[in-house]
Amino acid sequence: MRQPPIDPRRRQLLAGAAVAGAAGLLAPFAAHASRYPARPITFICPWPVGGTADQSMRALCQVASGVLGQSIVVENRAGASGMIGTKTLASATPDGYTIGQIPISVARFSQLGMLQLDPRTELTYLARTSGQTFGIAVRKDSPFQTLKEAVAHAKANPGKLTYGHAGVGGATHVGMEEFALAAGVQFNAIAYKGGAAALQDLLGGQIDMLADSSSWAPHVESGALRLLATWGSSRPARFQDAPTLKELGYDVVVEAPNGIGAPPGLPPEVERALRDAFRLAVQSDVFRQVAQRIDAPVMYLDGPAYRDYVSSVYAQETVLIERLNLKALLQKG
Repeated sequence: MRQPPIDPRRRQLLAGAAVAGAAGLLAPFAAHASRYPARPITFICPWPVGGTADQSMRALCQVASGVLGQSIVVENRAGASGMIGTKTLASATPDGYTIGQIPISVARFSQLGMLQLDPRTELTYLARTSGQTFGIAVRKDSPFQTLKEAVAHAKANPGKLTYGHAGVGGATHVGMEEFALAAGVQFNAIAYKGGAAALQDLLGGQIDMLADSSSWAPHVESGALRLLATWGSSRPARFQDAPTLKELGYDVVVEAPNGIGAPPGLPPEVERALRDAFRLAVQSDVFRQVAQRIDAPVMYLDGPAYRDYVSSVYAQETVLIERLNLKALLQKG
């Protein structure tokens, strides 16, 4: 049976309805396509592959990528005690597709001229994540059974006892020099691009001692290394036999919590998405298991609170730089 022709006015109405309907169906997809993140994110880790910082950041990125629905690719930019990576991060386009770890040492290096920015105002802070367990380790065949013995040797042989650290002006270097000042001794500091390289030289017998976060932990447990002291406010759960510097009479505590950040000028909605993702990542079992394995106490702060924390550390570093004469140490290398 032949259908009657459609009135042109009705045809126009139907066509309009079809367009509107298609637009309604496509709207959610268009919104999804423009929603952040729409492509993989680069995460700059300012330390070498395999170190404790690298391990913790990769665990965080693994969880955060699942929250955000996009892969997060870790890119290691080691050197200058973490400042090469930080400089790269700070100068990146503030669109949320380049983020990274911000070492707390930015508060020190910005004042020493190694980082040409003010970390209090020229970075976006997303989350403080965890601290570190620092310690002084020696080989099992070292003549030093205790830190007291190492100090006695250093006093009798000024500048002879060597120790490796992860970079001039970084937490391991400054913490060890702060301890040396408190103990009244002078060590021979050997700088590396990261703790992993320093650890290998200790194991190989090229240096006498290692000052580092817990890269030494598995070797202490296996008996290849001996832990003389840790630097926290209390003894770590896994290494109850090792005294803290404070217990030994030295008023030195170093935990150096680090966090996640981005370039300045991040769009508010992107900042919120990243803060939420890394808050969930820090709270995840995946990250907490890694943090426990590398003896990194979880010390979470949301972005704005982390920014305030950096500002308070900045003021403390101003005093420490003068007390340790760090500018001269940095020039000496």
